[in-house]
Amino acid sequence: MSTIAINPIHRVVRFYEAPIGKKAIMAVTGVILFGYVLAHLLGNLQIYAGPDQINKYAAFLHNPANTGILWGARSFLLIAVGMHIVASVQLWKLKNDARPVSYVKKDDAAASYASRTMEWSGPIVLAFIVFHILHLTVGSVVPLQELGPNEPNVRANVINGFSNPLLSGFYIIAILMLCTHLYHGLWSMFQSLGISHPKYTPKLKAFAAIFAFLIAVGNCSIPIAVLTGCLK
Repeated sequence: MSTIAINPIHRVVRFYEAPIGKKAIMAVTGVILFGYVLAHLLGNLQIYAGPDQINKYAAFLHNPANTGILWGARSFLLIAVGMHIVASVQLWKLKNDARPVSYVKKDDAAASYASRTMEWSGPIVLAFIVFHILHLTVGSVVPLQELGPNEPNVRANVINGFSNPLLSGFYIIAILMLCTHLYHGLWSMFQSLGISHPKYTPKLKAFAAIFAFLIAVGNCSIPIAVLTGCLK
């Protein structure tokens, strides 16, 4: 009985210990995080839908009736982020342990800029996410306004937050870094899931590039619209 109960867990552990297992975890958590990035952008773009739309959206999210769902989603995302980071660090360590001494000559001609910066763009993106939360959620960078109890004035907070050119410039640069990370991570995810073929890989790379580009344009448009006076 104990052998039957332990074997499935043992198989899962053995699978994760192998590089393919860690890549699979990164791929699955990557899908979750890509979905969140897209949903977050669609929510933010509601700032263009009228003076009150994004505040109504925020009020819906912060409604006491939705508190459990909101914190459940946040916890789920936090776990996904943690698993993604842990698997990434472990893969990086396995790679270094397998080749402790770098080759004298490195041929990066076939490697994209995104793939060559993947290892350090991840921590930078993580630092940006923390800053973004402190900036527009916690209010540690710029004081936040509220329409009422548990009802943030998101529109005013976004405009006030991006009225500072330095903050907007930092945000835009960080978003471009995020989307560079997204581009490489997205098409690498397909390879980790076994979806790799000379016929389909170029199309997957093109899809990843378009997705990352649209995410960059959507997110960067908001601070640019504030700085240019299109959002007041």
